[in-house]
Amino acid sequence: MTRRRFPALATLLVLAAVGVMIRLGFWQLDRMHQKEALLSHYAAAQGMSADVPFPQTEAAAQAVLYRHATVDCREVTGVSVIAGHNAQGQNGMAHVADCLLAGGGKARVVLGWSRDPAPAAWRGGEAVGLIAPGPRLVADPPLAGLAANARPDPSELPNNHLSYAVQWFIFAVTALVIYALALRKRLKGN
Repeated sequence: MTRRRFPALATLLVLAAVGVMIRLGFWQLDRMHQKEALLSHYAAAQGMSADVPFPQTEAAAQAVLYRHATVDCREVTGVSVIAGHNAQGQNGMAHVADCLLAGGGKARVVLGWSRDPAPAAWRGGEAVGLIAPGPRLVADPPLAGLAANARPDPSELPNNHLSYAVQWFIFAVTALVIYALALRKRLKGN
């Protein structure tokens, strides 16, 4: 019975892949800590009462999410209805207006909640509320005779990076075990 020689190239490739998987696991752990800091920042923002200017881009919104803002909607360019929840957690429709602002720029304003799928009639004006991802302003108090929408809550943002890290580490261990079993079988000549 002849013994097969050691597969150096295959071993290097498997070890490189395992190294990448381990690095991805540690990257996910870093992302977990970054997300925790971001969620903490958002939670602190909820307690701030001073208005901030409504952001015009998603990048600008990151610094002011969950803060209070006021917009002056000069023209409503459309009202749409999407699935949403009211302040009591009931399912229904969130009514969203697309606005042109007095000082230029645009804003999406979540006017409020209802069970009626027909878009709310709102002609514009001042809207006060919280800045939510999108960015959009969730009106508080609600507008157009609608009920209060659920308040934006940063605790609803997922922070599942720990589970992703565990997955990468499990993939690395699994790859090593499978390769070790295959290598053992190859070297025994079976």
